[in-house]
Amino acid sequence: MRAGLRSADFRREREASWRRLEGLVARVERGGLRALGGDELARLPALYRAALSSLSVARAISLDRNVVEYLEALCARAYCCVYGTKRHLREVAREFVAERFPRTVRRYWREVALAVALLVAGTGLGLALVTRDPELYWSLVPDSIAQSRDPASTTEELRDILYDRVGWKQALVTFATFLFTHNAQVGIFSFALGFLAGVPVVLLALWNGVILGAMGAVHHERGLGADFWGWVLPHGVPELSAIALCGGAGFVIARSLVFPGRHGRLESLALRGRDAGVLVVGAIGMLFVAGLIEGIFRQTVHSMGARYALVAAGTLAEVLYFGWAGRGR
Repeated sequence: MRAGLRSADFRREREASWRRLEGLVARVERGGLRALGGDELARLPALYRAALSSLSVARAISLDRNVVEYLEALCARAYCCVYGTKRHLREVAREFVAERFPRTVRRYWREVALAVALLVAGTGLGLALVTRDPELYWSLVPDSIAQSRDPASTTEELRDILYDRVGWKQALVTFATFLFTHNAQVGIFSFALGFLAGVPVVLLALWNGVILGAMGAVHHERGLGADFWGWVLPHGVPELSAIALCGGAGFVIARSLVFPGRHGRLESLALRGRDAGVLVVGAIGMLFVAGLIEGIFRQTVHSMGARYALVAAGTLAEVLYFGWAGRGR
């Protein structure tokens, strides 16, 4: 009986403060901190500390279990309001796109430049190999990517695919989804394989370039070189840039393990691994943009002038974005 009275007295003396805190927390959970006025914001931490003190006392004197559980839940909710993130998801996304992502690319431009160089070298290698021996094409390009575009195709068949004269509506969504999925997998593999000292990242970047060069060689041999690059590059600019960024992220991981610098390997990996993750997340967003261009613009716009105009606009946009975005803050 005495314990029951003590619990009731304890709750009656402090319950008004708990209810005020609960009301503020509920408003923050519904509308964020902007839902509170200035006085309420100032009162929130004090009410939270008072609730913590009540919880400590309740545990120490073994009060009613229901009171203890109520205070535990209230303090947990209030903790998220007082110490949790103060920014909305939209604000975090805006900061990532406008500042953090381009800054991280500039910080690791050497690793990204190495991945770009490997892609370009692989493209030149694939172009040279298939130009010299067309039979190598089937060994270099998987069927899922070739999709009947090979040395056995006639010039007219290749031209039909470039200008979509074979009915794009059935394959539009399927191919765009495949392209996004495939390239996202390649990018994530490039990042993950950085843990093997970066050697597989080199091979993967070269392989992607070789595939592109091999396909280009088939079209060049038929006099469709300009048409092919006008077909590839509208989505290829963001797509290949994204793959290069993932390769750069793999090289960042490899550098952390092979050349940790003044930090130990685990500490260096923790420090640089977060930045490498930023590169990969941004690259996946770029692959999404490339998928939209692949699935909509390229299949519906057949003017070479318009296609190359998009290539120029996309290249200029990337140069300006990665070169200057986020510098002012």
